[in-house]
Amino acid sequence: MFERFFRCVAYVLLLTAVGASLFSAQVYKDNLSVDNPKIQYFKTAPADPAAKLNLETAPDNLSFLSGLLKQFGISTDSQMLVFSKTSFQAPQISPDNPRAIYFNDNVAVGYVRGSNGLEVAALDPKLGPVFYAINFDKTQTPTLTRSEVCLKCHQGPNTFGVPGIYIGSVIPAPSGAPLRDDTAIVTDHRTEFKDRWGGWYVNAKSGEQPDRANAVAMNPADPEELVRESQQNLATLIGKFKPAGYLATVSDIVALMTFEHQTQMVNYITRVGWQASIGERPDVDELAAYMLFAKEAPLKEPVEGVSTFTKTFPQRGPRDSKGRSLRDFDLQTRLFKYPLSYMIYSASFDGLPDSVREAIYSRLYEILSGKDQSPEYAYLSAADRRAILEIVRDTKSSLPSYWR
Repeated sequence: MFERFFRCVAYVLLLTAVGASLFSAQVYKDNLSVDNPKIQYFKTAPADPAAKLNLETAPDNLSFLSGLLKQFGISTDSQMLVFSKTSFQAPQISPDNPRAIYFNDNVAVGYVRGSNGLEVAALDPKLGPVFYAINFDKTQTPTLTRSEVCLKCHQGPNTFGVPGIYIGSVIPAPSGAPLRDDTAIVTDHRTEFKDRWGGWYVNAKSGEQPDRANAVAMNPADPEELVRESQQNLATLIGKFKPAGYLATVSDIVALMTFEHQTQMVNYITRVGWQASIGERPDVDELAAYMLFAKEAPLKEPVEGVSTFTKTFPQRGPRDSKGRSLRDFDLQTRLFKYPLSYMIYSASFDGLPDSVREAIYSRLYEILSGKDQSPEYAYLSAADRRAILEIVRDTKSSLPSYWR
């Protein structure tokens, strides 16, 4: 396992080394020490969903995966497929055998067809993402092991200097290995489509703009070849790889766009919590701007996914007295209809130190009430601001009194 992991590091560190400098929306953040006495990341017993798992044997790998997702409350329509070699299971990943990722607000699960191991990242309210490996065999009881080596890739500029998760976009060779280290970036809702999803499969019924998805490149000197050769609005991946051995046959664009936002939102929340714990000034303004989708790359045309994710994700609510939710999609000109992150309801947000959470509420209220009319937030109309305020008032407990 360790040999495979370090072979993976050679690929994934491309993002750590250069992603922050190439991705203009992301600012480099120094690593915060996991060994700080106020943090003790590895010495603290986590209270994340994975720590409560009840693992049992299953007749085959897909049955085990399906049962695990049910325990976590993760829907299979969240499936995303990545074929670049950017996991500790890199040798088994290729365009013919992509890695599947499934997620909800609190957990992400990585699965490689033919492997007896799963990757899990689960959110602890204080520690942030905690990483695990699950080894399973139909003849033995599965084992859950907390992974320390994961931070070789999952703590650095691409995660704001704290243990975190991220979406990487690379220029993949036909094998799935990145061709050039200076073209790897980290993506989220601020990234232009032309730079997104290199090394990923993406399905969409309509509206997918030119990007890096669904293609490999042959010429390291011409990274734009990937965009020229990429294929948009694929309803199916038949012909790309054999779908047997997966829980779903698609990699939905709306699920991927949602997860892109969520990954960096989690990293921001983790960082400000750690900063407060160790006595640093938290990056509250940056977090608030990200929560409000500042600098979101606009959709040039409406986007339509291919799975039921667009329907099931909003159903998880909560909803205000008018039936509105922060989970409602727009998909016409932007990702969400009401641009304030649904992660405001997460245990990670609620687990922030009181002083930090109060500072975030104060900053959000300044912007949403109209007190702050700076150009950075001009994209928020008066109707947007009013709707978001009303939704949060109706659905979020323990708000400061001035929100009421």
